[in-house]
Amino acid sequence: MKTVAIVGASLAGARAAQELRAQGFDGRVVLVGEEPHLPYDRPPLSKAFLAGTASRESLELLDADDLASLDVRLGTRAERLDPSTGRLVLSDGELEADGVVLATGGRARALPGTESVAGVHVLRTLDDALALREELIPGARVVIVGGGFIGAEVASTCNALGLDVTVLEALPTPLARVLGPELGSICARLHDRNGVTLRCGASVAGLSTLSGRVTGVELETGETLPADVVVAGIGMVPAVEWLHGSGLVVDNGVRTDSGLVASLPNVVAAGDVAAYGPAGTRHEHWTNASEQASVAVANLLAGQAVREYEPSGYVWSDQYAGTLQLAGHPSPDDEVRFADGGPDDESFLATYHRDGQTVAVFGLNNPRGFGRLRRQALRRPMPVG
Repeated sequence: MKTVAIVGASLAGARAAQELRAQGFDGRVVLVGEEPHLPYDRPPLSKAFLAGTASRESLELLDADDLASLDVRLGTRAERLDPSTGRLVLSDGELEADGVVLATGGRARALPGTESVAGVHVLRTLDDALALREELIPGARVVIVGGGFIGAEVASTCNALGLDVTVLEALPTPLARVLGPELGSICARLHDRNGVTLRCGASVAGLSTLSGRVTGVELETGETLPADVVVAGIGMVPAVEWLHGSGLVVDNGVRTDSGLVASLPNVVAAGDVAAYGPAGTRHEHWTNASEQASVAVANLLAGQAVREYEPSGYVWSDQYAGTLQLAGHPSPDDEVRFADGGPDDESFLATYHRDGQTVAVFGLNNPRGFGRLRRQALRRPMPVG
């Protein structure tokens, strides 16, 4: 293998580039990114960077030594892939590669029909964060559609800036699909404790506008909430359209085996775009993108799946000067037990149980205790023989 192309200058793409060198590949590595920016860290986009307290430089994922060993193509869109030959058709020409790492991530879902309405934002890219940050001026009324991690983090940041914030969540309990209803309800209280209005069971019918700019959010109940800024935090769509007709299986992402190898052994996927294993599982979290790269690269260099990806399920979220941490794979129906503190405390630890097994641990404002409980409760048994 002489040339490996990494499509997507994302966290997964950056880690794949580093892993190729760490695992001994000394050939050509081409990193293709549609954005004009070098790979950057996304979690601060909804927090410190959005608040203006983190610099652009602090987001960089690759250092000078990393970049010196790469052929970086920024502002370049991948348009087609022929996996049988490794030929990539790019917006600025063609690229021949022996191996391909797909790390294109995805695009934030927008509220339908709002693409040309001023004051309406999504938050996934650096440019998204810069555009939103410009509008978070004193006195702005912010309505956030979606009470998941991104929505909650943006709400927290806007609240810290002294803005009036309302969060609209379609489900009865925010984060219930991730944390279950009990812990989701506890996390929902963080909004109220910090003066942010949370409206659950709220469905958006449309927007009110004046001269092309948003002035309010219309609910299906007929109520209109005044808004100067609207942020949609309603998930993402895997960036796979360009792969249709490539011969790869594309279904809610790029389908791979448990080792992140696609339908041809010279193509692997990592990060938000990878739908791996029999169930086509996708995880849209920082840790997942970082962890998958080493497995995907090892299998690409081996020409077959010699390793399987075993996700840690670790997720964290900084909200209202506090930290939520989750490890493992909980289900909304799991039994929740409090290991330290209780549901009314500002700091606690909890475990999830299913069929007599501890399947996940959760911590609120207790990072040291969380780390200890995680090691104890989720320790895998040592193999015998």
